[in-house]
Amino acid sequence: MLRSARRGRPGTSPRRPRRAPAPRAEPAPPPPRAAAALSCSPRPPLPSPEGSAAAAAAPRRARALLLPRAPASRPGLRPRVPPLRRQPTARRAAAARSEMSAVLRELLRVSEKAADIARACRQQEALFQLLIEEKKGGEKNKKFAVDFKTLADVLVQEVIKQSVEDKFPGLGKKVLGEESNEFTNDLGEKMIVRLCPTEEETAELLSRVLGGNKLASEALARVVHQDVTFGDPALDAVEVDIPQDTLGIWVDPIDSTYQYIKGSADIKSNQGIFPSGLQCVTILIGVYDLHTGVPLMGVINQPFVSQDLNTLRWKGQCYWGLSYEGTNLHSLQLPDPKRKSSDTQSRGTEDAGSEGECPHGLSAVISTSEKDSVRAAVARVCGERVFPAAGAGYKSLCVVQGLADLYIFSDDTTFKWDSCAAHAILRALGGGMVDFSRCLRAPSGPASDWPQLLYHAGDEGAAGVDRWAHKGGLVAYRSQKQLETFLSLLIPNLAPEDART
Repeated sequence: MLRSARRGRPGTSPRRPRRAPAPRAEPAPPPPRAAAALSCSPRPPLPSPEGSAAAAAAPRRARALLLPRAPASRPGLRPRVPPLRRQPTARRAAAARSEMSAVLRELLRVSEKAADIARACRQQEALFQLLIEEKKGGEKNKKFAVDFKTLADVLVQEVIKQSVEDKFPGLGKKVLGEESNEFTNDLGEKMIVRLCPTEEETAELLSRVLGGNKLASEALARVVHQDVTFGDPALDAVEVDIPQDTLGIWVDPIDSTYQYIKGSADIKSNQGIFPSGLQCVTILIGVYDLHTGVPLMGVINQPFVSQDLNTLRWKGQCYWGLSYEGTNLHSLQLPDPKRKSSDTQSRGTEDAGSEGECPHGLSAVISTSEKDSVRAAVARVCGERVFPAAGAGYKSLCVVQGLADLYIFSDDTTFKWDSCAAHAILRALGGGMVDFSRCLRAPSGPASDWPQLLYHAGDEGAAGVDRWAHKGGLVAYRSQKQLETFLSLLIPNLAPEDART
């Protein structure tokens, strides 16, 4: 904090003649502060997207009320101006903005730390069995007969939230995700899992979660607190600022939890697409505009891409994209910050084939739980180029990579945290994600007019995770022309009940 010493005020009584200065005594040291408590204090629950802007503004209002008032005017005295009011307006405005490259760089780094946690939790099978907990009630995804919440999920989400908050104060409070941070251990004790200030405190907390398993808790705490350096030099060329208070973040800490728990490592791919297995596991971080709901930035980290057969250790891969005010960049191309959406193209787009090729050459990735009638209709359009796969994040990633032209899902069991990251990357590629059922009801007109998925508001009439569900299903695509062609061929092949979805 800056301090200034006043030597006098205009208009006060005349000074006495200056005497020789007496030797000054050394100032007494300030009293020592009380040591911080070793226990890790609970963090407040995550706010809803609608309330996050108001919640962020509340401290500012409260702080304004506490500012000292200027003293009443007296002859010869100049009112004292509080230090906060001396700060230039332009400087305050700049402080409220963040470089998009800095935000994205931090999300890349924390996604790799999250991937390290996911990989560490799979190193010991005995440890992994301790980390499994069945989801219940409103948290359960109705698509699966058995759904799981893992400590790895909760740890990853808390690490992302806290890391973002440390780097960009206030932004961590706008991180929303699939998981609650309440965990019940084998003894039936409920506790709040959070990232503590020190590795030792985190290990102590995790030890209580794991029923006193100190070796496991210390190993996890070590990974959680390790320093990770990870980034992309391409981001150095990005010079786009954005108001930080307009950003919200959706996180799916470990998408395709069932595949993560099952842990199959020997599944063969079909033309590069894995139907199941650890390759289908992804970590999803999507940034959206709190006011419009438009996705702006996305990071998809795939922790389990290739395994060393000697050490049995896994290596991963990370993908990112940015789309904001006409600037479109992604990790699948050489960066050029001045390129706009009209000329954005990537190596993946070139590999996918031109938009003028035969419509029946289209390919689609679908859910393993897709309705038989919809699956049959897609097969009549795409022939043998229909690829079932696990994980909403992974299927979207297949479209990002150019392994499939489209991802179609007709049910209502995908959520905002499943799609926000990939949607932002697809926008940077010139594509997007649309509401499947609304496209069927109004298929005429260009694809650019079709309703894109938005991320700032939930369904107030729903409960639990259903509040954030994409009720009309979705279609993910990289080419608007391919989307138009696909739907024009699909609709006549759908059963009447599916066409009225």
